[in-house]
Amino acid sequence: MMHNPLFLVLTAIFSSLVVQPVMGAKGFSVELIHRDSPISPFYNASLSSSQILRKNALHSMDRLKHFQSLINQSAIQSAVTPNGGIYLMKLSFGTPPVDYMAVADTGSDLIWIQCVPCLQSQCYPQGSPPFDPQASSTYKKIPCDSDSCQALPRYQCSNDVNDCQYSYSYGDKSFTKGILSTDTLTFDDSNGQKTAFPTSIFGCGHNNQGKFRSPSAGLVGLGGGPLSLVSQISTQIDHRFSYCLVPLSASSSSKLLFGQEAIISRPGAVSTPLVSKTPQTYYYLSLEGVSIGDKTAQAGSSQGNIIIDSGTTLTYLESSFYSSLETIVKDAIGADPVQSPSESFSLCYGSETNINVPEMVFHFSGADLRLQPVNTFAKFDDNLVCMLIAPTPSDLPLSIFGNFAQINLQVEYDLEKWTVSFVPTDCTNQ
Repeated sequence: MMHNPLFLVLTAIFSSLVVQPVMGAKGFSVELIHRDSPISPFYNASLSSSQILRKNALHSMDRLKHFQSLINQSAIQSAVTPNGGIYLMKLSFGTPPVDYMAVADTGSDLIWIQCVPCLQSQCYPQGSPPFDPQASSTYKKIPCDSDSCQALPRYQCSNDVNDCQYSYSYGDKSFTKGILSTDTLTFDDSNGQKTAFPTSIFGCGHNNQGKFRSPSAGLVGLGGGPLSLVSQISTQIDHRFSYCLVPLSASSSSKLLFGQEAIISRPGAVSTPLVSKTPQTYYYLSLEGVSIGDKTAQAGSSQGNIIIDSGTTLTYLESSFYSSLETIVKDAIGADPVQSPSESFSLCYGSETNINVPEMVFHFSGADLRLQPVNTFAKFDDNLVCMLIAPTPSDLPLSIFGNFAQINLQVEYDLEKWTVSFVPTDCTNQ
């Protein structure tokens, strides 16, 4: 077994491997489908909106713990909880292209899909046949001595075969094992066009076990590490991507945009620097404080102190930072809080009191981002209104800017300028 840093710089390698895609001058966009939205294949009509939110809140805490685990374990595991994957995207593998649905995740790097041979005892049901490499005229295995193989946190070689045999584990003990490979990845643009990226690197998984479930056939990593989708196609998408997340109740999908289409073109955008930290997978920002009116809760230390993540539902703040914010929230609302329905939420009110949820301003370095009530509070079926911001446990000194806080914002990642920008947007009309 060999162990190598995930942070090997592979820009030159990928530039030589990935040829110019079939892509419009403006870039391309794909649909992001929230796992629990009415248009999702995972949708369970028997669950109320409150039950869905509670379920996602529990996944958020699991994800937070896995993030901290990865930071502490120096990138031996990926942080994503596969069963907690929030957003799905459609893409095709091979020539001719075969369509699959996969989890899209900004908190992990590796792209992988279930492949044949895939014994029933070693693969999970996905609702469609696994990808057959022999049926694709453009499929190739990656040699074990390649730089891309050595960018994996864990891989091995056998004496008689030079294939790169990867093993990628997740925080909940789920894992995928298989052959690191290349093939053409094709995306259906939301405008009806197809965008193809030949010789894209992905894991052809022959042993995938744990909490994965149908109909997702694999995972697309959108993190900052060298094997992620956005790193591999960076030069073809002008080093930028963005997304616009719709409310969970919306009947339309969210959008994931690449290249020129990702650029924020409307006025009112604010930008904040990304901070380089370990592990390279995550996108770190600096949050200096949160204000309500003329009162501000200050962060204890702000340099790279919060991860922006589309796969975590709640926003988490380090416990003392959260306590300061909760105090000014209570002062602004003025009503008496009530008991939280679960340990996932720390501040709740009875909805019969008709509380006025205040606007919050998140003070990122160089960017004051105004969050509306839809970003910070949610109503429950049992006459409760709870804040979607929670404290991290005292043994997890980590903050996460979750996806509810990002609803109805276009969020642009510029990986050349190394910034994240936000602008208020009606994402249902994008």
